[in-house]
Amino acid sequence: MRSRSSTELPPPVKKALKKLGSDINEARRRRGISTLDMAQKAKITRPLLYRVEKGDATVALGGYASVLFVLGMNKRVAEIADAAHDRLGLELGRKHLPKRIRSSQPRGQKGLVNSWRKPVSE
Repeated sequence: MRSRSSTELPPPVKKALKKLGSDINEARRRRGISTLDMAQKAKITRPLLYRVEKGDATVALGGYASVLFVLGMNKRVAEIADAAHDRLGLELGRKHLPKRIRSSQPRGQKGLVNSWRKPVSE
């Protein structure tokens, strides 16, 4: 069953993923790596590789990262959300970052450890 998340993505994100997949496909072919060899080296299945090369939004980031590693492009993955490239964030200043962000849950709801867990008996 396919996730609905790919249909809910903003068009620029879908376009960026398609370009990423196409670029990965082209880089693999320029290096003369077969799909079988690429899948084996990236430790993924061939069908997953096909989905990566199509820019499928339902593929986990690890699938893309593994393929990029084989292509020698893994450094870019580490820089995706690097603070040095976050112009807006740098503009706002790091010293204004909160040490923690409190829950918006109203005070007085004792017994809840996490919102997804059952209440803890007192």
